[in-house]
Amino acid sequence: MNPIIYVVATPIGNLKDITFRAIDTLLSVDLVVCEDTRVTKRLLQEYEIDKPTISYHLHSKLSKIDEIIAVLKEGKSIALVSDAGTPCISDPGSFLINKAREEIGEELKIIPIPGPSAITTALSATGFTDSSFLFLGFLPHKKGRETLFNEIAITERTVVFYESPHRFMKALESLQKVLQPKRKIGVARELTKMFEEIKIGTVSEIIDYYNQNKDKVRGEFVIMVAPMS
Repeated sequence: MNPIIYVVATPIGNLKDITFRAIDTLLSVDLVVCEDTRVTKRLLQEYEIDKPTISYHLHSKLSKIDEIIAVLKEGKSIALVSDAGTPCISDPGSFLINKAREEIGEELKIIPIPGPSAITTALSATGFTDSSFLFLGFLPHKKGRETLFNEIAITERTVVFYESPHRFMKALESLQKVLQPKRKIGVARELTKMFEEIKIGTVSEIIDYYNQNKDKVRGEFVIMVAPMS
């Protein structure tokens, strides 16, 4: 049999947001490759899936990649998942796929199993775009960060990026410096979870809200900047 990597999208919060095809795939593979085995095992247990797991993340050593590729070279199949959402989008899974393609060649099959994504989930609730948008992933911590904010200010498309709670308020302050005062932004957090929250307003309004609700500056954020009107 040809080796197969299934790129499996998993829920971004609510465990019910998984496709039948994703469950069938996880039941069929020889190995599940995940960011955090503890997170993925909760999902597998929810659907009574008993499969071996191995962790692979941003800080994994090359020996871990070699171990995973060795499984593929035996003609086996793996499911590549992230802690939440679609793998290989702002995610180290893309490096693993490229390395596996390089070592195994055309014999390797890559099959995407589509499903949840924080990007489209957040955008769908804003009304900001009905056509194109620009996704920037996680912004750099230092080098090039200021330049990106200046570029966001002049783009005519909706812009979407992820931010951690540690840099969230700084990101809002940077947007406040470069955006026109009336330009709208959207902030989504805890998507599909019990305390899901999507706020729309000017940057000043959003900053005021989170200054008054500092307990809500937690979890990963999806920040969306509306196109210039």
